[in-house]
Amino acid sequence: MPHSIVMPALEMAQETGKLLAWRKKEGEAVAKGEPLLEVETDKAVVEVEAPADGILAGIRASVGETVAVGTTIAWIVSPGEAPPADAPAAATARRTTAAPMRPPTASAVVDATVASGLRISPKARRLALEHGIDLSRVRGTGPEGEILAEDILALAASPPAAAPVPVESLTPVARLMAERTTESWTHVPHFFVTRDVDASELLAARGRWAAAPEKAGGERVTHTDLLVALAARVLVKHPRLNASWTEVGIHRGGQIRENREVNIGVAIAVEDGVVAATIPGAHAKKLGEIAKIRRELTERAQASRLRPQDISGATFTISNLGMYQVDAFSAIIVPPQAAILAVGQIAERVVAREGKPCVRPTMTLTLSCDHRVVDGAKAARFLNDLVEAILDPEKWLR
Repeated sequence: MPHSIVMPALEMAQETGKLLAWRKKEGEAVAKGEPLLEVETDKAVVEVEAPADGILAGIRASVGETVAVGTTIAWIVSPGEAPPADAPAAATARRTTAAPMRPPTASAVVDATVASGLRISPKARRLALEHGIDLSRVRGTGPEGEILAEDILALAASPPAAAPVPVESLTPVARLMAERTTESWTHVPHFFVTRDVDASELLAARGRWAAAPEKAGGERVTHTDLLVALAARVLVKHPRLNASWTEVGIHRGGQIRENREVNIGVAIAVEDGVVAATIPGAHAKKLGEIAKIRRELTERAQASRLRPQDISGATFTISNLGMYQVDAFSAIIVPPQAAILAVGQIAERVVAREGKPCVRPTMTLTLSCDHRVVDGAKAARFLNDLVEAILDPEKWLR
């Protein structure tokens, strides 16, 4: 039985996807689960896996083409089987890889202008060709607006116009980041809760894992891995921070949905923006598993090889800018999530202990919350418990 390959949808608002590459050629054998094609959506570049074993046949979309979501672009058939007869395909957007338009030559511009009935002296026409002047820019000073040689020479002697200011076009990832942050900041009522925490035990815990990598399956454990593991376990005690806000009804009423799984999104910097990749079921995973998944997600994100499941389903996000020497910042919530945790660098600071000044490695945590889902007291209790977990990570990671 033929299996159709369709342009995938990763989110409700997605309408099209751009085909970047076929991993297989028509007529080649494919195995279920192996990468079949690469698609660029508004979210990221993703790999689409083959849904079945068989032969790739009936390819209907070319590399570089932008195709409507849900459109069949190929089939997987059994050996000797023909793909279904072509049906009227859904309309696809025009190709985005069209050859660039070349600017017209000076001769073409002059000829077109003259053909339109513009009055110009023969000498002026020759000078316009020699100087490459667009006659549409010239105001004639002769009888009935005729363009004279003096008009061309005056324009040729004038200072050249300033070069246009470069304008950078946004990539799909950058455009989506701009749209989502704007929508989130406009429609989500943010509030922020901040705590400084002594990171001595967090540093010590990372040192112990580094000294015994076999405990993490040979993976290198980072501060982000530790924070993901600790936050996920604390979120189990605070389900409202792991909830989602859902719009319902024509009057934009809302509902709060508490999620059963704790799926932690980790913000990852890529060349043209930030993507949030998901570590599913983080509350039930060992630290080594979290480190392995986070490393693989980072490698795929930086290589533009994220899969659909890599960037969907997050219920809470962590954004760590400590590696960039940022002390503290406020992150924007990723709808429909209810909160996001911003993490600054671990730096030595003078603090008071038992009435005396001392130096401690300190980290600032800023929790951004959706006030429709979480109130200040709930946010404070979650952050307090997270601080307690950071002060004694081994207790929570047993």
